[in-house]
Amino acid sequence: MRDTWPKLEHSDFPSIRRGTMTTLQLNLGYRCNLSCIHCHVNAGPRRTETMNRATMELALEVGRKLGVTILDMTGGSPEMNPNFRWLVEQARSQGLHVMDRLNPTIMEEPGYEWVGEFLAANKVEAVASLPCYSQENVDEQRGDGVFESSIRALKKLNALGYAQPGSGLVLNLVYNPNGAFLPPDQARLEVQYHQLLGDNFDIRFNHLYALANMPIQRFGSWLLSKGQFETYMATLREAHQDSNLDSVMCRSTLSVGYDGSVFDCDFNQMLKLPLAGRETNTHLRDLLDHALPQEIGVARHCFGCTAGQGSSCGGALN
Repeated sequence: MRDTWPKLEHSDFPSIRRGTMTTLQLNLGYRCNLSCIHCHVNAGPRRTETMNRATMELALEVGRKLGVTILDMTGGSPEMNPNFRWLVEQARSQGLHVMDRLNPTIMEEPGYEWVGEFLAANKVEAVASLPCYSQENVDEQRGDGVFESSIRALKKLNALGYAQPGSGLVLNLVYNPNGAFLPPDQARLEVQYHQLLGDNFDIRFNHLYALANMPIQRFGSWLLSKGQFETYMATLREAHQDSNLDSVMCRSTLSVGYDGSVFDCDFNQMLKLPLAGRETNTHLRDLLDHALPQEIGVARHCFGCTAGQGSSCGGALN
């Protein structure tokens, strides 16, 4: 896979500083049952990197020190980490709001039939990837049969109470563009998702998050292979809006790799971009005695978060 970092390192992206920390985002490992074109993690079935329990314990300790209120779990497929259930139960016992960035097809993988019931029992917010309401587009990005499997899993989550009035169980969906372009207006797209998924499959969800694809890892390599890398970067740069800088996720979220290394965001983690002012990676244990730097490390890929309506792990910024 071709490395995009040499094309991203030098940038005129504006400097930004950290705000109040609310969220600890843990990448529990790169193993996933899918290998999606747009994946910025390069996750897949053959990846073996996995966060161990000692690192999870340390992360929870750092989270207490920082005063975060949200634990955001990502991957790969987070549920494929053997300590996933232990981590969720520990975090919930500490009063944290827990989010699982769920690839819904994992619920149909042998050995993972427990996922839906477990999430519901622990009141975990499910953030489920469904990059389009079109079967053709989803299967093109993720593989044949993925759309139908996802629909079955979402229907099961609904049956467990997710997105049902009064249940307190939140189900949000995630859209990713199927190519080198920015996502459409999130509010209008959400209306379409509600209508088409409701009418065609009787599926209910709370909100839709429209995320821009990042020019790194697998998607970045795909851009290079298609000769579209610089065109896509120009699209991001030209659509940059300064008004999005106040709301980018790195101002309130700390990203932690499977090995306990700390980064300003999940994308910096994939690029191995250290915290600002550091020449090497910072580890969770370093934060027990030292404060986080206020300056945030930036590079050319950061325009992916400030282009157009903006993009974060919580969807559009404006």
